[in-house]
Amino acid sequence: MSKTLSLIVAIGIMFWGGSFVSAGEHGGTAVGKEHGGKEHGGTAKKEDEGKSAPSATAIRSAMKDHVMAKSKASGVFDILDPQTGETRALELIRVHERVGKTGNYYYSCADFKDTKTGQMLDLDLDVEDKGGELSIVDVRIHKLDGKERYTYDENDNRVPVKAEVTQTEGSPVEHGGAAHKEHGGN
Repeated sequence: MSKTLSLIVAIGIMFWGGSFVSAGEHGGTAVGKEHGGKEHGGTAKKEDEGKSAPSATAIRSAMKDHVMAKSKASGVFDILDPQTGETRALELIRVHERVGKTGNYYYSCADFKDTKTGQMLDLDLDVEDKGGELSIVDVRIHKLDGKERYTYDENDNRVPVKAEVTQTEGSPVEHGGAAHKEHGGN
């Protein structure tokens, strides 16, 4: 009986654990799927992957340190919203656990709250490793209140998510109707 129970538990762990090593929010191989679908190409960064590579913990810490340093003077993390042209004052909620690598950069997402509007933002942060020195080289607004602004194609190229066109009387509907979701967007 105990061998059967052990086998069932082992199989359950394999299946449950397997869900953590699947395509995740940034495509590729994920360590913990945080959002559905492919959002960013590349492969996941595991804690013990390669001795010369920084740990996922170090990458997340570099991201948090960057946000805290940029927030120190005003108490908020400012970012220019390219769609509105306005600067958003953000408060860090959390850095996602999943860390990946695309090209020369490591990346992860972080959740922020706009202190003026209350909107939730998901920012992508790219981290460069130069001889063990980690620095943030790019920060982008990926989602606003859960709606993607861009996604990634199979070659890891950033692709804007186009707004759906609603049909008005006598006007064509872009790409087959309002239900069409271009590039896997929302």
